[in-house]
Amino acid sequence: MYCLKCGSQLPDDAAFCFKCGAKQQSQEAPTEQPPVQPSDGVKEIKCPSCGAPIAPKFGEMVITCEYCGSSVTLENSGWKNIAKHSMLSITILDKDDITSRLKKMMDKGLLHRHLQESSNLEEINLSMVPYWIIPVAARTNLVATDIAAEVGSIATTAALFGVMGGAMGGGGFGDRRDGMGMGMMDGMLMGSMLGGGGMMGSANTKKAYTLDENYNTPVIALKALTLYQPHDYEFALDGRVDFDPKKIPKSVKILNGDINEDGAKSQAKTIADRLQSEKAHSKYHMIQQMQTEEEVSSGELLHVPIWFARYDHKGKKIILIVDANSGAAINSVGM
Repeated sequence: MYCLKCGSQLPDDAAFCFKCGAKQQSQEAPTEQPPVQPSDGVKEIKCPSCGAPIAPKFGEMVITCEYCGSSVTLENSGWKNIAKHSMLSITILDKDDITSRLKKMMDKGLLHRHLQESSNLEEINLSMVPYWIIPVAARTNLVATDIAAEVGSIATTAALFGVMGGAMGGGGFGDRRDGMGMGMMDGMLMGSMLGGGGMMGSANTKKAYTLDENYNTPVIALKALTLYQPHDYEFALDGRVDFDPKKIPKSVKILNGDINEDGAKSQAKTIADRLQSEKAHSKYHMIQQMQTEEEVSSGELLHVPIWFARYDHKGKKIILIVDANSGAAINSVGM
């Protein structure tokens, strides 16, 4: 079905639109919009695996054959096969099970405050959502101030001039100053003055660092659900299997995508750049300059079982997104 307000593709039993929040219930049951052909004039193609006809709906870029589960994508050069299409199995299928998990997340972990008791569950549904899994190798070159080196430089400078002062003054803290002598405190003061405000040689404490990371970046392949794009989350890819719609319960809606692989690669680079920046700032202090380069590889299409739960909390909407394979929370969105 499609949203009555914005036209986004939704699960057949959706009561609210995930994108605009519009209520989908009406006096007359909404009907699905008829298939509309893509702008390049392609009306129908044949499945490359079984030969069955595939008629894409408006905006769809990633099409799954309803007969055999093979997938194709519409690129600039026309229809072509998706190199690899896999899926994660559903391990949390029961609504009571996921509702119980959501309660724990809201009360203890995910939102870090007790919201469950003052929130009403308005809608919950499970869908197989398409993601592009884009491998990204990111390298960040940066120049940052070495705080430990600066502290050590200050301490060493102070100690050095303190010793010199003690030697020249003929003693330690207890000795009085006379003639050319200096006490320990005088030595520390001189060290501070000569060091340029307590950071002698601070210009030499800037160091170059390199931060290398590899990501299997999930990019949601459906424009209507980009609001729920994972930030710092990776799926358990070791458990994926070849996509087979016959292994998916009929009650679970399988969503098609409308974001192609090139678009996903571009977004994956942006995500990796942001993650590298966050990691660099958490690890290094006083970053002077930073540059990240990303190298992306060919991706694969992965259908993931996702629970969407919509709560009303004192007039405000909270949507929780949970990986129905691992049981982990992907993110939460307030509306």
